Amino acid sequence: MKYKILLASLLSVSAAFNAFAGDAKSLSAHEEVTINAPAEKVWSRVGNFNDLGAWHPAVKKTEIVSGTNNKVGAERLLTLQDDGTIKEKLLAYSAKKHSFKYSIIEGVLPVSNYVSTVSVKPQGKDKTLVVWSGTFKRKDTSATPAAGQDDETAVKTMTGVYRAGLDNLKKISE
Repeated sequence: MKYKILLASLLSVSAAFNAFAGDAKSLSAHEEVTINAPAEKVWSRVGNFNDLGAWHPAVKKTEIVSGTNNKVGAERLLTLQDDGTIKEKLLAYSAKKHSFKYSIIEGVLPVSNYVSTVSVKPQGKDKTLVVWSGTFKRKDTSATPAAGQDDETAVKTMTGVYRAGLDNLKKISE
């Protein structure tokens, strides 16, 4: 009888552990573009945390809702062209290194635990490499995510967001 109770306990612990094994894994997206323009010119568009709409076509309005623009801790609210919103927090910022890191606090994108970096790197005098990469989990982190909240959707969405922004940045910078 003791062995049956022990076996039942072990099986229930094992089942609970396996349920967690199905939880969302860490995902990533990475896109880059080479722009035929000096890094300073490209950074002048990208480096303003309070104006993603200056170069990303999906963003209608950007406003700092907490903190100071381009200072760690600043929070911005993005209003998208379809009136959806995304609230983001600046985690690191270096005008000297032409890069910043931020997280999504809340929003309409199908991701959670999102942290991303945008960097502008000179490639000689008149060429610039812009890299946008991030790590995240799908928004529905349960073992069985809802339709449209799976890993593939999360990666495809973020890759699309990056690509649209970088393609437009190239178009308006060259």
